[in-house]
Amino acid sequence: MGSLRTSAPPPHATELQRWALASGAELRGLRAALHEALTGLALAEGEELDGIPERVVLVATELATNALMHGLPPTTVRLLRDDDVFILDVTDHDLDTVPELADARPLDAGGRGLQLARAFSLNVGWYATNGTKHIWASFPRGEGQEGQR
Repeated sequence: MGSLRTSAPPPHATELQRWALASGAELRGLRAALHEALTGLALAEGEELDGIPERVVLVATELATNALMHGLPPTTVRLLRDDDVFILDVTDHDLDTVPELADARPLDAGGRGLQLARAFSLNVGWYATNGTKHIWASFPRGEGQEGQR
């Protein structure tokens, strides 16, 4: 298994919004609220997302699911903004487990959330504070910045 690099996101990022999650049943609401925070538009039932908002929502769902399933509650999802990137920061309270990439598992065994995060974002990293483990991913703030990986 591979591991993620240990680093904090850009230090001057400002928080736009945060969500506290207690169960997987709250993921649907997170997706809708995150889409609205990114675009100013509510996500309609069955609506597909395009571009960066779709990627942020997908990665948020994957990282939050990992935190809910494998971490210790509570799980918090934060949307941050820096000069040219959005940053998704997901926390749980399991300081004993280091995030690892599931690169050796069969495709149908699950555990691909971190790989999806790496595939759909500019950067992914993790760090720990006194009481929380943070996994973050950054995304360009505009479609024209996608190639800057």
